[in-house]
Amino acid sequence: MLGFGRGAALLRVSAKQAFDFGEKRRIYRDITMAAATNFEFRGAKRLEKFKGGTVWEEFTPLAHQYNAVNLGQGFPNFSGPDWVLDAAKNAIDDGKNQYARSAGHLPLVEAIGEVYSPLFGRELDSKKEILTTNGSSEGIFASVMGLVDVGDEIVMIEPFFDIYNGAIAMSNATPRYVPLRPKEGTLSTSADLILHQSDLEAAINEKTRLLVLNTPHNPTGKVFSRAELEMIAGVVSKHPHLMVLADEVYEWLTFEVPHIRFATLPGMWERTITATSAGKTFSVTGWKTGWLVGPEHLVSAAACAPAYIPFFI
Repeated sequence: MLGFGRGAALLRVSAKQAFDFGEKRRIYRDITMAAATNFEFRGAKRLEKFKGGTVWEEFTPLAHQYNAVNLGQGFPNFSGPDWVLDAAKNAIDDGKNQYARSAGHLPLVEAIGEVYSPLFGRELDSKKEILTTNGSSEGIFASVMGLVDVGDEIVMIEPFFDIYNGAIAMSNATPRYVPLRPKEGTLSTSADLILHQSDLEAAINEKTRLLVLNTPHNPTGKVFSRAELEMIAGVVSKHPHLMVLADEVYEWLTFEVPHIRFATLPGMWERTITATSAGKTFSVTGWKTGWLVGPEHLVSAAACAPAYIPFFI
């Protein structure tokens, strides 16, 4: 055992070494900071307005804090059906774990084409008219980036899913807003929220390139009727350069009201790219598996973005 005197001496030496090391670190830090005085960080201005946080960043911590129902994120409180989960497990066990073609794993796009061909009333070319994406969120982003140029205008119907604004900001396009207005004298269901033709027409000009149409609608739950969609199609058809991004991710979650795909309306297929997802349909939102469906010229334009982001889904 060390004597007390010897132990104290060693302790003093260790303390001095620690002090010397700490002093060297401080000197090094000061020199480094002095050398860095010419550096001034500045992030991209186009995204500065989003630093305040998203609806997810605000609502999710509050929901956890107060054990509340989380209305900030669109997922249910139950898992997906067993046959869907088992299919994913089997795919992993079968070795399907490597890169796929950038436009989407061929068996997946073929399955999507088989399901959606009758829904769109045409035989879809799975290799050219379907693009798989990292959830419908990336499909929306890819569509905006592929179809809109700097200075173009995009029309959105208020209220809307806040992710649209981020895509528009990153594309340097200009947003225009058209409100859903309560039907005069009553507001008993979301069907009583009306998109007035005069409002829509007033928002569109020669710079408008894209109309974002969300049905079934988030956050109101409104399912646009055929008459409403035909009115929108009539306005769109007056503008040769206007395209439509149809966000139809809640396509299967309707109650007593049929969902009508905007691209099936006369003259709208060539102008419309539709975004949807397996996450909402099968309650597997964490899988982030979405897809775009549309004519080849729109899908190929949108495909330019994912090729350099996730590469493939």
